[in-house]
Order: sequence, then C-alpha cells, then structure tokens
Amino acid sequence: MKHIATPERASSRKKYVLSAFFAAALWGFMSIPLREIQAWPAEDILYYRIFSSVVMVWMFIALFRRQQVIADVRHWRQLLSSQRRKLGWLTFAASLLIMGNWFTFIYAVNHVSIQSAAFAYLVCPLLTTLAGYLILKEGLSRLKKISIGIALISVVLLARGSLYEVCWSVGIASLYALYLVIQRIIQQVDKLNVLAIQLSICSLLILPVLFWQKHSVPLDPEFWINIAVIAGLFTIIPLYLSMYALNGVSSATVGISIYINPIIAFAVAILHFHEQVNKQQLGAYAILMVAVLLFNWTTVRKVLHKFASTR
Repeated sequence: MKHIATPERASSRKKYVLSAFFAAALWGFMSIPLREIQAWPAEDILYYRIFSSVVMVWMFIALFRRQQVIADVRHWRQLLSSQRRKLGWLTFAASLLIMGNWFTFIYAVNHVSIQSAAFAYLVCPLLTTLAGYLILKEGLSRLKKISIGIALISVVLLARGSLYEVCWSVGIASLYALYLVIQRIIQQVDKLNVLAIQLSICSLLILPVLFWQKHSVPLDPEFWINIAVIAGLFTIIPLYLSMYALNGVSSATVGISIYINPIIAFAVAILHFHEQVNKQQLGAYAILMVAVLLFNWTTVRKVLHKFASTR
C-alpha cells in the first residue's frame, strides 16, 4: 500500500528541513562578523574563536546532553586498549585538521577573498568523496567520477585567473574533507561530544603558543562581541541545528542543504562586500555547479520525489 503523507507528518518533517536549511544559511553569513575584525591577526581570531566555542559547547552539553556523555563514557570503557589508542589518535588528527581548516578559512575571508572561501565549500563534498575513495576504498560511481573530473576543469579554469586564490580554496576544502573522512571512521560516539573534545585539544595546543608569543588579550569590545557571535551564532547553533535535522530527515537531505552555504557566501561577497567577478570566474562557477548537480543527481531526485509526495 502506498504511503500517503498526512498534514501532521508533512508539518513535522518541515521543521527538520528548515533546521537543515537555517544551519547552512547561517554559515553562509559568517564572513560578515569576520570582516568586522579584519584588523586583528587571523591567528588571534582563531585562538579566541576556539576558546569561546569550547566554553559554549561544554556548557551546552552540560545543560542538555548529559545522557549522551554518559553513553559515550560507557562505550569508551568497553573498548579494547588498541581501539582506545586508535580513537585517541583519530580524534587528535581531526583536531589538527579542524584547527587548520578554521585558520585557513578565517585568513582567506579577511586577506584573500570571500569568494575563495565560498568556492572551497562548493568543491569540498567532491573532495571528501574522492578522499573516501582513495583512503577508505569507498565505492565511486561513474557519474560521480565524471562530476569530479568536471569540477577539476572548473578549478583549472579558475587557476588560470588566480592561482593564489585557488590554492587557498583547495587548501581549505582539503583540510575539511580529510576531517570529514576521519569523522566517518569515528563511529558509535556522539558527534557533538567528539567536537567538544577536539576543540579542547585545540585549546591545549594553543595555550603554549600564546604564552610563548606573549600575545596580549584584546580589550576592544568590538572584537569580543564578534568572537561571541562567531562562536555562538555561527558555530554552536548551526551544528546543533544540523544534528537536530538528522532526527527527522535523511543525511542526504541535510547534505544537499549544505550547498546553500557557499551560494549565500558568494551573494554576500558580491552584493555586500562588492567583490568583482569576471567572465572567466562566472564560467568556472557555472561548470562547477554542473559538476555539483551531477554529483548529487541521485540524491536530488530522491529529495524532489519526497517533496512532491508531501505536497
């Protein structure tokens, strides 16, 4: 018997879809507060974003997710010593990758171009799949291989215009792609708890650097207001919304919504910050969008079919 979506089910599903949409949309606007503190060094922005985020995420976990912590502690105790070592090294490696991704993104937004940062997150899912294919030996369909090849053409076309910007884009995307591959390997533990531990490791790694460099703590209220906005509104809230969305919709639907992030970021770069886009860049972006569509074609069809059925 064919399932007919009731208004109640459609309404319930809508809130999960909206959560995924708003999570991706929020990330698209992150360049605005970053540009507000452009005068500060990128490393200082990174340090205090990490410190603020780790405080907020542990507070959130303590208030709302204590059961997940208890479950993860129980799971840790059941692991063999070799499994604990593997999980520890994977978590440490992921910490380095997410810290590198955040730094390169911050630097690109404030000192290269917002478009380079946005382009990184358009190409990132394709690089993640390629990394999974090469490292984890995951299957890769012919259509996905073709889409990755088309994306490579887009990258080469952009590189002819600005190799410097493309290097930053590929660097940002590669760091995050490798981070996501490690996150795939880390199973049976709560992702938000893992993120909290990773940010804690980043904080411990940063502290000696701060003491060695003798960095003075910024005193300007504008700096701290924007850091708080970045840590809360553009880090913790989108992560929570993404996790909440997964309770009611498939990971494929959430994955498709992620592309809203770079689209909004491009719009912010052009309309708000008045960054210039030449014909060669437009052509490269158009080619990449074709690659993205082909790459996600199976998922797009499923999402459209589900949307039509709820109508």
